[in-house]
Amino acid sequence: MKGQRNVVPAILTDKREELLKMVNDCSNFCSYIQIDIMDGKFVPSKSISVEDLRNISFPVKSEAHLMVEEPLEWLEAFKAAGSSRIIFHFEIQKEYLKIINAIRKQNLEVGIAINPSTRINDFSFLVDKIDCVLFMSVVPGFYGSKFIPEVLDKIKEFKKLHPDKCTGIDGGVKTDNVIAVAQSSVDYICVGSAILKAADPKNAYCKIKNLLNE
Repeated sequence: MKGQRNVVPAILTDKREELLKMVNDCSNFCSYIQIDIMDGKFVPSKSISVEDLRNISFPVKSEAHLMVEEPLEWLEAFKAAGSSRIIFHFEIQKEYLKIINAIRKQNLEVGIAINPSTRINDFSFLVDKIDCVLFMSVVPGFYGSKFIPEVLDKIKEFKKLHPDKCTGIDGGVKTDNVIAVAQSSVDYICVGSAILKAADPKNAYCKIKNLLNE
């Protein structure tokens, strides 16, 4: 994905049936999705459980964005479902290298997610040990949260320091700000409610893609 401004539907739900429907819908118009997981602890909201993922095989490539205090509990389930990348939050303040090594042992890529208030210097010691950095442009935990434009300046600064490191952005991206987001030189753009809550998700996805191709 590196080097491209891909649009990645970000799926967030607390119902297994809705997860399956969203994944199936997305498989009709894209080849890569993000599954958002929330534990009700690291963030106030709660999504599907590990049990909900059992016997699921995603029909498209995927990554897991784990907004949870205990990311290791989710590795086997997402590996079994066919995901290729696990993203955990830097702000959990756990043993980072232990988590990274555990993800690597599953032959999965590793990413860290960075909240809007976290500075580049805070996590710079991990950059060489991971595959990507996902910059949150909202306070995480809810669909439809307000976009924080200052995060774009942080992405630009990060790209100057680490031009070859894959970067993503997640949160509050819509048709009225996606051009500015792309101009930050981010590699991929996660879009949640603007696609998945639209009356026609495929049309919403294509509209955003077309804006980026103009």
